Amino acid sequence: MSATRISHPFGPLFDAHSRILILGSFPSIKSREQNFFYGHPQNRFWKVIAALFDQDPPVTIAEKKELILSHGMALWDSIASCVIEGSSDASIRDVRANDLRIILDNSPIEKICCNGRKSYEMYQKYIQDRVGREAICLPSTSPANAQFSLEKLIAAWSVLKEEVPG
Repeated sequence: MSATRISHPFGPLFDAHSRILILGSFPSIKSREQNFFYGHPQNRFWKVIAALFDQDPPVTIAEKKELILSHGMALWDSIASCVIEGSSDASIRDVRANDLRIILDNSPIEKICCNGRKSYEMYQKYIQDRVGREAICLPSTSPANAQFSLEKLIAAWSVLKEEVPG
């Protein structure tokens, strides 16, 4: 598989009530195919978020949007475009960062959380100085992060539950 420059194919998910912004790095092949966040069936993001709020994992994109927005969260990615091989974060280079102002200017974001180290590195390198806000790094929900079981991910991500209404 060769590396190709790819632009982020879909926009952020947020509304006027979003208080926590969760940033991934860049959509996987499956997410790009579905035109929505965390589309790979082995990615544990939706299971983690659903577990935090004692809900069944969402299946449809509409259910996923409802889960995020009903709990005061927003989703986006640190990277607007990059050269990438497949879905490999390790292959990412020649990065252009997303402009987070579309979210930060239109919702009361109180906390920015990065889903994994690559998102956090990209945020620190390309975005943090521009927006003047620090982010926290949560363990990646990607299947590549095999050292974290679903239970360990839920425990680590439970910091969100403290910040988000019911």
